Amino acid sequence: MTLKKQTLQQEDYIPNLAFDSVIFGFNGKKLKILILEYRNTGLFALPGGFIRRDENLDEAVKNGVRERTGLTDIYLEQFQTFGEANRADPEPMKRILEMNGLDPASHQWLLGRFISVAYYALINFEKVVPKPDPLSDGIDWYALDELPPLMMDHQTIIEKALETLRENLEKKLLGTNLLPEKFTMKELQQVYEAIYGTSLNRSGFQRKMLSSNTLVRHEKRFSGNAHKAPYLYSFKANNVVQPIE
Repeated sequence: MTLKKQTLQQEDYIPNLAFDSVIFGFNGKKLKILILEYRNTGLFALPGGFIRRDENLDEAVKNGVRERTGLTDIYLEQFQTFGEANRADPEPMKRILEMNGLDPASHQWLLGRFISVAYYALINFEKVVPKPDPLSDGIDWYALDELPPLMMDHQTIIEKALETLRENLEKKLLGTNLLPEKFTMKELQQVYEAIYGTSLNRSGFQRKMLSSNTLVRHEKRFSGNAHKAPYLYSFKANNVVQPIE
């Protein structure tokens, strides 16, 4: 969870409630996730935060993702609430506070059990300038098979986010949020393969996508060999999922 040193007053926040964000990006080959590393602790975690008493939940999550990525045009979806009793472990938070010059005794409310509402975000990898929060050394992209050990139940949260993303891919064509406005059929297939974690038959995938009546074909992308120039596509407007306003 991310915090701001100047806004750690318990009375400002809804008690025992937090959010965590699984921020997906696609670098052209792999599906990646943004992970924070807390300063001088060796602890890794998903970006997240708390909800102010005068703030909508969606607004809090969108602001949190914007602060970590610099983007405002973000697709966000709430996918599960995590409230297991064993989520409560005060030691990691104590270390985070101590390593940032904050007295754990004065921030007891941060050491208790929190229920976390989890969201996943789909963003354009190329447009992101990752920015750590004030208590973190850094924030970086990690491939799904290269994740560091994560604190609390954040690995479980990621696994559930990926499961939900896979279930939603066919329903909502979420790949559009991981691609530029116009893309080749190969690039679209690469997104699907990265999300599903498996190779797909090229001709079968192309037939399926063209018969789905969800794509608009545009000009070819020329890069030297006119005979091999692929067509560019975009999703029809009614198939593009909308970001949280």
